[in-house]
Amino acid sequence: MGRAEERRARQRGGHRAASGGRSSGGDGQGRIRRLFTWKKILGTVFGLCLLGMGAFIVLYMVIDIPEGNADAQQQSNVYKYSDGSIMARDGEVNREVVDLAKVPKPVQRAFVAAENKTFYSDAGVDLKGTARGLLNTVSGKGAQGGSTITQQYVKNYYLTQEQTVSRKLKEVVISLKLDREESKDYILAGYMNTSYYGRGAYGVQAAAQAYYRDDAEDLTIEQGAYLAALLQAPSQYDWAVASDTGKKLVKNRWNYVLDNMVGQKWLDAGERSGMEFPVPKDPRGNPGQAGQVGYLVNSANAALKRQLIDEGTAADAKEADALVELGGWTITLNIDKKKQKALEKAVKTQLTDKLDPKARKVDADVQAGAVSVDPKTGAVVAMYGGVDYLKHYWNNATRVDYQPASTFKPVILAAAVEEQAETQDGRPIMAGTVYDGTSKRPVEDNGRKVGFAPQNEDDADYGDITVQTAMNKSVNSVFAQMGVDVGMEKVMETAGKLGMDVEDLEAVPAQTLGSMGASPLDMAAAYATLDNHGKRTTPTILKSAEHLNRTVTVPDAVGEQVISREAADTVTSVLTGVVDDGTARTAVRDNPLRNGQQVAGKTGTSDNNKSAWFAGYTPDLVTTVGLFGEDDKPPHPQVEMYGAGGEDRVNGGGFPAEIWAAYTFGVMEKTSKFDLETDQGAAVTPPPSSSAPASPSQSPSEEPTTEEPTTQAPTTEEPTGEPTTNEPTTEEPTTTPPTGPTFTPPTIEVPTGPDETGGDEERQRQ
Repeated sequence: MGRAEERRARQRGGHRAASGGRSSGGDGQGRIRRLFTWKKILGTVFGLCLLGMGAFIVLYMVIDIPEGNADAQQQSNVYKYSDGSIMARDGEVNREVVDLAKVPKPVQRAFVAAENKTFYSDAGVDLKGTARGLLNTVSGKGAQGGSTITQQYVKNYYLTQEQTVSRKLKEVVISLKLDREESKDYILAGYMNTSYYGRGAYGVQAAAQAYYRDDAEDLTIEQGAYLAALLQAPSQYDWAVASDTGKKLVKNRWNYVLDNMVGQKWLDAGERSGMEFPVPKDPRGNPGQAGQVGYLVNSANAALKRQLIDEGTAADAKEADALVELGGWTITLNIDKKKQKALEKAVKTQLTDKLDPKARKVDADVQAGAVSVDPKTGAVVAMYGGVDYLKHYWNNATRVDYQPASTFKPVILAAAVEEQAETQDGRPIMAGTVYDGTSKRPVEDNGRKVGFAPQNEDDADYGDITVQTAMNKSVNSVFAQMGVDVGMEKVMETAGKLGMDVEDLEAVPAQTLGSMGASPLDMAAAYATLDNHGKRTTPTILKSAEHLNRTVTVPDAVGEQVISREAADTVTSVLTGVVDDGTARTAVRDNPLRNGQQVAGKTGTSDNNKSAWFAGYTPDLVTTVGLFGEDDKPPHPQVEMYGAGGEDRVNGGGFPAEIWAAYTFGVMEKTSKFDLETDQGAAVTPPPSSSAPASPSQSPSEEPTTEEPTTQAPTTEEPTGEPTTNEPTTEEPTTTPPTGPTFTPPTIEVPTGPDETGGDEERQRQ
C-alpha cells in the first residue's frame, strides 16, 4: 500500500473513531438538545399561557359579584386587662352613606387624583400591580400598592383584607365584572363611602364631620385633597396625632394630589398655587372610651398594627388600619388593673386636685403623662395619657414633642462607663471623678472651645465637684463637658441602645441637656434597660391578639445585652444618690410610704419650664412621669408652666416626683434591694481617696469622692421640692493619697445632706 493510500486509510479510520466517540460520549448532550429545542420551549410557554387563560375564563364564569358584606363583617373589638377582665369594646361603626351627587366634583376628582388617575378610562384592574401583588403574596413578602379604585372598593366592600392568592384572584375577577356592569360614578361612590379615614370614620361623610365638622357637600378642594391623602395611612396621617415625619408626609401627599389634579386639567394652576393646607379640627373621641380607656385602646391598636406589618400580615399602614378597624379582635393588654387605677389616683391626688384654672389660667395648660413598666418583662403595666381621652385626644404618655431635659444625663454617664472614657487629660470618668461645675463654663475639646457654654440652674456655680454630686444636683456644665469627653457620637449611640429614638438626631453637645424630643414611654425604655442590668427592655402594651383562627405573636420584649452590666449598675448606683441626697429628696426620700425601699431616679426640668420630669425605678418597677405645658386653646403650642399649682416653678422634684412616689409606694408589695455589680456611686460606701482640683475647662480627676453617706436620721425640716441656690458647693476634694481600693456591699441607709440645688436647667437649644 502506498503512502497516499495509508494516509487516506488513517483519515477514514480517524473519522470513524471521531464519529463513534461523538455518538457514545455525546449521546446525553444530544438527547438534551433534542428535548429542549426552541420550538418545544415556545410550545410549552404557549401551552401554559393557554392553560392560564382557560383557568381565568373558568374563574370569570364561576365567580359572581357577591352581595356587599362589609357592614355584616364589621364586629366589635374586645379589649381586656392582663387578668382577662374586660376593659372596653368598640362601639358601632361610624358610617353614613352619601350620594356622590352631593359631593362636589372637585372633591371627587381629588380622590381619583390621589389613588388612580386612569380610573375613568381603565378596565377596573391594574394588571402590572396585580401581578406584582400576586408574586409577593406567593413569595411571602405581602402585598404592595398598585390596585385601582375599583379593586380597593371590591376589597373593602365585597371581600376581606386577607393576603391570599385566592382572594387576590377573586378581587381581579369581580373588579373586571363590576367595571363592565356598573358606572364609574357607582364605583367611585362605593369607594368613598366604604373606605376607612381614621378617627373611627368610615365613608367621606363621617370623615368630613370627624376632621372638619362639615358635611361632605360643603368640603373645599383643599379639605377633599387632605381626606383623599389620608386614605394612604389614616393613623399615621391624622394631623392631631401625627409625628413631625407624619405631618411632613401627609403634606407631601396633599401636594401630590393637587398637583395631579392640575396635571389632569381638573384644577387651574393659578388657583392651585394659592391654596393653603387645611389643618383639621381637634378630634372628638368615642364616648365609650372616656377617661384613660381611649388612650389604652389606641396604644394597643397601634402596637397591633405595627406587629401585623412586621410579620407580613399587612403590607403597609393602610392595610393594617383596615384589618384592625374591621373588628373581630380579642386584644389583651399588659395593663394591670390595680396599678392602672393606682396611677390614675396618684395623678389626681398629687396634681389635678391641686390645679385650679379659675384661679390661675396657667393651670389649664398643664398636661400629665406617665408610663409604668415591669423591667424584667417589658410589660407596660400602667399608662396615664391625659385628663380624659374625650377632652385631650393626644396621648401624653407617647408624645415625643417635649424635651426630656436632665433625665438624659444618666445616658451620658452610661456611655462614659461603657466606653471606659477618660477626661481630656487622660483620667477615667467614674462616679468620683471631679469636674468643674462653674456655670456657663465653655466646653472644650482638646483645648478647643466648641461654642457651647450651658448655664446651670439659677446660674449657680459649684466649683470642683464629683460626678456623683453633679448628678445629684444635675449640673449642666459638668455633663456638657462629659459628653464631649466621651464623644457625642458614642453618647447618642448609647441612647439608641437603651431604647431612645435618636436615629435622626445630630450628635452635638447641646444634646447633653436633653434638648431632643422624647416621650415618657421612650424614657421608660431607657431606664428599664438600666434597671434590667443592661439588657434591652422594650416597653410593650400588647400581651396577645386573636382574630378567628389567627393569633398574633408578640415578640419578646427583653432582648440582648446592649450595654455591660457594670455600666448599667453603676448608673443605677449613682441615681440612688439623686433620691437620697439630691433633687428628689423631698418627694421620694422623705415619703412616709417608702419603708426603706431602694430607689434610683432622676429629675428634669426643660427649657423655660415647658416640661418637668421624674424618671425613677425600684428593682421591680420603672415609672416615668412627665408634665407638659400645652396651651389649652388650638393649635396648642408649648407654653411655660411658671406659677402652675401655686408653685413659682414646676420642677421634676415637685409634682412629677410626688406622683411617682404616691403611685410606686402605693402599689409596692414588699421592699427590695438592687443587686448591683459595681463599686461606684451612692449605693456603696466609696473608698477614701484624693483628687486634685479640676481645671476650669476639663475634668482631670479620676479618684473617687471623699463624700461618705451619712447615717443620721432624715431631716425633719419641711423640704421645698427642687431647691435652687446660687451658692457653690463647699465640699473640697481632699488631697490625701488614696489608701486602697476598698469597698463595702450596698447599703440601704438613708443619707441626708445639705440642701442642694435642683439639677435642672435653662435649656440651650441646638
